[in-house]
Amino acid sequence: MGLQPVNRRSVPEDVFEQIVSEVLSGEMQPGEALPSERRLAEVLGVSRPAVREALKRLSAAGLVEVRQGDSTTVRDFRRHAGLDLLPSLLLRSGELDLAVARSILEARLHNGPKAAELAALRRRPDLAALLDDSVRRLEAENDPIERQRAALAFWDHVVDGADSIVFRLMYNTLRAAYEPALPALATVMQSEVGRPDAYRRVADAIVAGDAGGAASAARELLEPATVALISALSSLEEHR
Repeated sequence: MGLQPVNRRSVPEDVFEQIVSEVLSGEMQPGEALPSERRLAEVLGVSRPAVREALKRLSAAGLVEVRQGDSTTVRDFRRHAGLDLLPSLLLRSGELDLAVARSILEARLHNGPKAAELAALRRRPDLAALLDDSVRRLEAENDPIERQRAALAFWDHVVDGADSIVFRLMYNTLRAAYEPALPALATVMQSEVGRPDAYRRVADAIVAGDAGGAASAARELLEPATVALISALSSLEEHR
């Protein structure tokens, strides 16, 4: 194991992150037993309560199984973890996981049109004004990064309008994974966020209650940049 003494400014968090890194990298395999609390505390140079708190978080995240009076074992995160693990999967040791990035883009292209369709079906009374304000902000913004933020605000309202807690939580996770990359994505995303007219078509279809039109307009908006990004990721994968 490559565990190191942790920074005491946030001890349980550092313990948690180190073990997450070991599990996601494959250094700790499913079914493998973790060292005892006492041994982990010694290796990491922290207290046993700090280790215990970190293990509780790891268990809640679906990464380990803690059995009272028995060893703590690593679980297969692909079968037991939730979407909250996504940001950790996307960037590991400062390096972008291209397969995870591709998965995020595929989910974005699938979920966006469906959220727009649901928003049109449910037609929340205050949604029209919110979408109009978002599109106007997008039209007025020239900075490429701020344009992306304006687009995210637009989709925030669409997802709220869909009135689906599952889509809301999925969107929150996808956004948390996406936002740190805004500067790097500014150029390729310009083909999307630089088209306020396309956002307006999505908004108009939602406000009109045209579910099919909203889904179609959303796909037309999202597909070009998504396809371009997936193509770029595939090219990078080939050269690694």
